[in-house]
Amino acid sequence: MTVQAGLPRVTVFSLGGTIASTNDSGGANAGVTPRLGARQLVDSVPQLRETAELETVAFRQTSSGDLTLRDLVSLAAEITKRFEAGVAGVVVTQGTDTIEETSFALDLLVCGPRPVVVTGAMRNPTLAGPDGPANLLAAVQVAASPQATGLGTLVVFNDEIHAARFVRKTHTSSPATFHSPTAGPIGWMAEGRPRIAFRASELQGKPGAIDAEIPAVALLKCAIGDDSRLVEQVAALGYSGLVVEAFGGGHVPARVVPALERLAGRLPVVLASRTGGGELLRETYGFPGSERDLRSRGLIPAGFLDGLKARVLLSLLLAAGAGPNAVRVAFEQVDASVTAHAVA
Repeated sequence: MTVQAGLPRVTVFSLGGTIASTNDSGGANAGVTPRLGARQLVDSVPQLRETAELETVAFRQTSSGDLTLRDLVSLAAEITKRFEAGVAGVVVTQGTDTIEETSFALDLLVCGPRPVVVTGAMRNPTLAGPDGPANLLAAVQVAASPQATGLGTLVVFNDEIHAARFVRKTHTSSPATFHSPTAGPIGWMAEGRPRIAFRASELQGKPGAIDAEIPAVALLKCAIGDDSRLVEQVAALGYSGLVVEAFGGGHVPARVVPALERLAGRLPVVLASRTGGGELLRETYGFPGSERDLRSRGLIPAGFLDGLKARVLLSLLLAAGAGPNAVRVAFEQVDASVTAHAVA
């Protein structure tokens, strides 16, 4: 690809997903699978020549549900190498099913002010109006922009810019699937330029170096009529931690409380909300199974993190060797990172 002199350097890592999916010789009825690499994706968007000097890396080629946290630890190491070599920003393309988890993991694993921008597509390249090329162009434009410095990992989709710590996938098929219910997007694209409305504080509570295997952490969602049988199996099945997605502001059925208290005496148990928006309550309700009651029994509040992101954080902290007190402090530090200030 021919590029203009003096353009910022951006590395594009491809991991597969819908944005890279197409038909094979099996015909239209065979379904699409991830087959395109980063170079093919970049070559399909001529406008990128005017945006950045691009390096492409086909890092993985899979559906995003098959990615692991170990894959992301390896990807974060490769991203760090590119930043040490002087690139202005990094773009990661992948399937949308796990973007809310992978982007937050990269936010925790990659240090420094330069941006990591994650994007993908909801319409694959074989469909009319695929959204991948536009999303890729916008992602590179954000990654190459000085305005993105210090924002951590971002998700750029449908001309909106979201902080990884807030974003969620909210629809199975809409190109406008990504939203940040608690905070809203931090910016948007206008005429090829990123417009940043507010800047979140630097993310704190990041795990240390990860050299060991990543322990298994369970995620359970409360439902009406729940009993304690699943909670009682968590330790027996070899899990190293548990995240509970509780009702509303952080409530569980009273019949589940004794099992949660016993488990919290053995391994970290993190309390999040199943609602997907807002933050966990701390001092409002006092009935058995309320947020006050559960905190008094040793459960760790997840703050504004939903269950998926809380599980990512807990998994990486345990992989870095964090003990119970360090886990609790890290969640408190991440929660304090919700603070933001408007851009003048």
